[in-house]
Amino acid sequence: MSPQPPVAQADLEHMLSHGEADWLKLRGERLLITGGTGFFGTWLLEALTAANWQLGTNIETWVLSRNPAAFARRLPHLANAPGIHWIAGDITDFAFPAGTFSHVIHAATAASAQLNATRPREMLDTIVRGTERVLEFAEQHATQRLLLTSSGAVYGPQPPELPGIPETYAGAPDCLSAHSAYAEGKRLSELLCAIAAQQSGIEIKIARCFAFVGPHLPLDAHFAIGNFLSNAIKRTPIIVAGDGRPFRSYLYAADLMIWLLRILIHGEALHPYNVGSDQAITIGELAAMVGDATDNAEVEICLPPEAGPSPRYIPDITRAKKQLDLNVWISLPESIRRTLAWLENTPYIPPPQTP
Repeated sequence: MSPQPPVAQADLEHMLSHGEADWLKLRGERLLITGGTGFFGTWLLEALTAANWQLGTNIETWVLSRNPAAFARRLPHLANAPGIHWIAGDITDFAFPAGTFSHVIHAATAASAQLNATRPREMLDTIVRGTERVLEFAEQHATQRLLLTSSGAVYGPQPPELPGIPETYAGAPDCLSAHSAYAEGKRLSELLCAIAAQQSGIEIKIARCFAFVGPHLPLDAHFAIGNFLSNAIKRTPIIVAGDGRPFRSYLYAADLMIWLLRILIHGEALHPYNVGSDQAITIGELAAMVGDATDNAEVEICLPPEAGPSPRYIPDITRAKKQLDLNVWISLPESIRRTLAWLENTPYIPPPQTP
């Protein structure tokens, strides 16, 4: 596998300009990241190395990975960056490094639809045991703040009459369905965090994450936008496996990093924040948008429209906007352009500024 390029300088500047004060709060601290080689983790490392280099934050980061060597072959500019240290191990039983760690970001969960469908017990067990192990680590290493990356899946199906689902919504997944393993695992993780916070006094912040796009997103998983981007760069028809009616929204990864850091530093403990975009788009419209970005407008929708309301998976992000001054700064069309430029390893050219 050829090494992948860093993200664009424009993305690094965006993350640092909107989050500079927050990064400086971590100056000289020691941080543990689980899930450090996944989509979230890779972007966290991009942001951390940029902050260390450009802001002089000198953050020392330990990264848990089952296979650090494979990551080093894929992204050597991150694997070998100053201040990055590696822990080889599994989230459920990794060996603890020595010393104190002021902050922990727990982002280790395989968001795998296949694993959830074929081995739900393994999915649930990994999420729960992994969270227990991370909480044990935090309690033993004088951790002050811990961020749990939870999921919008904890709400269960979104009622069609709700344009966006708020953090106060009391819905839930179907606990009698094996397909709820991922969602129920995330719900139990939040409960474990609440218990640990009560007993230990650690400030535990919860980010309920929805859907995202950007460089490093897997193109061969169950993410619709990743599949569409894969079709686009191959210049093949963009295939919509369903009827194209479901509504989704996508936050660009550079915005995501600003959100996660702000929640870690300034979020209220045990006060969950939805993380995502509130700009809804149907899957069919999304496919057409990706096609237009590559002059590949051919879209094939496989199924006829079903009757009834269109399914929705859209967060209400009012809480994050009002309490933490967060926003969707990078639009979806611009997010797609930036991701395609990275995938095709072409220079990113920012759009002209409106006078």
